[in-house]
Amino acid sequence: MAKPNYGFEKRQRELAKKQKKEEKLKRKAEAAGSGTAAPEDGTEDAPEGSPAPGADPAAS
Repeated sequence: MAKPNYGFEKRQRELAKKQKKEEKLKRKAEAAGSGTAAPEDGTEDAPEGSPAPGADPAAS
């Protein structure tokens, strides 16, 4: 029975991680260049004291 080549597997994981990171940086650079970059977490830039979009101000 053959031994598993852990070094090869680790190298493949590292290469995949590096490629994914480079693609993410590339997407960020393209978004920053176009000026239409949206926040990644989906939140909007609203002042902290303002109500959330769609919130009923009369309910407060």
